[in-house]
Amino acid sequence: MSMFALLALTLSPTAIPPDAAPCQRRDQDRAFKAMREGRILPLPEIERRVIPSMAGAQYLGPEIDPDTGIYTLKFLRNGTVIWVRVDGRSGQIIGRTGY
Repeated sequence: MSMFALLALTLSPTAIPPDAAPCQRRDQDRAFKAMREGRILPLPEIERRVIPSMAGAQYLGPEIDPDTGIYTLKFLRNGTVIWVRVDGRSGQIIGRTGY
């Protein structure tokens, strides 16, 4: 298979379930509302607290569970994925996997 065909297949709209984007958008909206109402800290504040403690790791990005207010930040260090769970209300790290 040519590189172009592989790229086209990867970028094809059928590769993403049609209902995935609306669900993700609703979660983002709920998380934004919780932050606006002061129930959780904004993501930049969470990142300022956590990223410095992950020396030597590459930050890959966040996820948030709007139901629990828990942020999960994903890092990569020496080929190992590390997930750091953070309480969105306090900014405290509540769990870590992958060390």
